[in-house]
Amino acid sequence: MDVMNTLFVICAGLLSISILASSMSSRLGIPLLLLFLVVGMLAGEEGPGGIAFDNVDTVYVLGSLALAIILLDGGMRTRAENFKVALWPSLTLASFGVLISALLAGLFAAWLLDLHWLEGLLLGSIVGSTDAAAVFSLLQGKGLNLKRRVSATLEMESASNDPMAIFLTITLVEMLADGQTAFSWSFLGLLVQQFGIGGLCGLGGGLAIVWLVNRMTLEGGLYPLLITSGAVLVFALTNILGGSGFLAIFVTGLVLGNKRLRSLQNILHMQDGMAWLSQIGLFLMLGLLVSPSAMLEVAVPALAVAVFLILVARPVAVLVCLAPFRFSTMERLFISWVGLRGAVPVMLAIFPLVAGLEQAQLLFNVAFIVVLLSLLLQGASLPLAARLCKVEIPPTPEPLYRTSLDVIVESDYELMVYQLSQTNWCVGTQLRSLKMPPDTRIAAVFRQRKLLHPSGSTRLELNDVLCVVGRGRDLPALSRLFSTTSTRQHLNNRQFFGDFILDGGARIRDVAQVYNFELPEDMAEMSLAELFVRQFDGFPDIGDSIVWHGLTWVVAEMEDGWIQKIGLKLTRQAEN
Repeated sequence: MDVMNTLFVICAGLLSISILASSMSSRLGIPLLLLFLVVGMLAGEEGPGGIAFDNVDTVYVLGSLALAIILLDGGMRTRAENFKVALWPSLTLASFGVLISALLAGLFAAWLLDLHWLEGLLLGSIVGSTDAAAVFSLLQGKGLNLKRRVSATLEMESASNDPMAIFLTITLVEMLADGQTAFSWSFLGLLVQQFGIGGLCGLGGGLAIVWLVNRMTLEGGLYPLLITSGAVLVFALTNILGGSGFLAIFVTGLVLGNKRLRSLQNILHMQDGMAWLSQIGLFLMLGLLVSPSAMLEVAVPALAVAVFLILVARPVAVLVCLAPFRFSTMERLFISWVGLRGAVPVMLAIFPLVAGLEQAQLLFNVAFIVVLLSLLLQGASLPLAARLCKVEIPPTPEPLYRTSLDVIVESDYELMVYQLSQTNWCVGTQLRSLKMPPDTRIAAVFRQRKLLHPSGSTRLELNDVLCVVGRGRDLPALSRLFSTTSTRQHLNNRQFFGDFILDGGARIRDVAQVYNFELPEDMAEMSLAELFVRQFDGFPDIGDSIVWHGLTWVVAEMEDGWIQKIGLKLTRQAEN
């Protein structure tokens, strides 16, 4: 009993300390995941905590489960519409990008650390993939709203490149364990098997869970548990069948997040908490597992490997893989910089330890230092990098709170809560004067802790809290009415999008007459939206800009993949 209580105290204490320490992240500019690692290291055998923990098998089992839950959450938050602009770039980075990064970093490491070339490739494979947990949490935690083309590529790449890194790592570990010194072409068949079975199982499992959830009547708190247990079941069965369980559970989440699902918003709230618990637990275990003194012995060469990976291997992989696609130079530069390493490389570094390879401890120590530098250098500088590369756009307004109203499964009605501030133009306006989407109602208004029953004559006041019933598809229109705008000056709408907002359907010839510039005859009947579609190969994005006739034109609003509004900056600039 004493042992059990002591274990509970240690686990609950570390979890509480990690959560409380997270409040320091924004003030210190330190990524949350790095804080969790540091807490684990301080609690470890060589830290003040003095906890002796070296059970690699436990870390492997629990860490795999944690990664699966993190990928499930990432899949559920990935929008299907992102596939239009990011599917092929992200898949190219997730496959060939990992291969290129692993090859370059591996050969450099083999030369620097005096390893066999297969051992070098093993290290390159371990650190070759970006980490979904790191990318998802840092992009969301920093409050960055990036161009959809950039954010979708980064998120889909990080969620889908784990299978390639895992496949390469396992293949190389088995080769080294068997004493092989050259590649066998049989690994290509294994690659097809992993991806094929993983994709099919994930798709089938996701559809089966959707069907089950929408036909079962359960207590509200049981739906998230049913989804999580079902997705973990898909993950485990896929591994047993010889496929990639990590790919399968991401695809399962992708299906769940983009299908009409009972109580979806409530499920996402619960899933978010489970993903955070998984991240904290995983990084705490990894922090407990390391020995800082052993890290110091290889610190210099490990830092050299990390710098080479960040400044050479990752940028080369991005430049090669994105060459066929329409990305600007600054977008490629930012994607190169967000090659975040996290829990996955450290987890993969455990594989050689389990297999008992000769250089296993060295590989683990180097991989851990690579992750530390990546989180510290790249993670902490994300906001600055986004601003310098001009890939950040004004944030999409969101309600303070939203939850599903499961009147019937087929409906997508939600309750959305907003609070009015001085930036809302509707303050002082009567409700009957608001142009709200059809089938949308303000159900209640809270004013100075009092509940009002609104009518058409009710006049909105500053700090009013509105409870709005509407459909998820009307969220952009409602948020434009009631949400607050960004407080960051460089993301001020007027400064970012320009002095005037024009309709995307406006004819270029009419605009040319107003601003007095000449047009080629073949462009006279084109609309402004069609101009951007042609300039960006059919996939323009909010924030995309061109300098044309000395004026800057910016995509300001899109709906269903089509440009609705174009911003115009009147400051004359030189043509590109």
